[in-house]
Amino acid sequence: MQSERHVRLFRNGRNQALRIPREFELDGDEAIVRKEGDRLIVEPARKGGLIALLATLQPLDEIFPDVDAGLLPLDDIDL
Repeated sequence: MQSERHVRLFRNGRNQALRIPREFELDGDEAIVRKEGDRLIVEPARKGGLIALLATLQPLDEIFPDVDAGLLPLDDIDL
């Protein structure tokens, strides 16, 4: 697979567009575009769910009390 290819830009209404060659096609039907200096970076928009989000979080160091042991004063909680 080539890592570079010359493409032409064109107008689509008020937007500038380009055709992505087959060898550079992205999965899905959405992408994220960002500008870094004079470069445009195009990445597939990954739709992650809650599990994907939770996997990115750091584990907590805090120790939580065992709620089954009856150590929490549940009658003191205002709802």
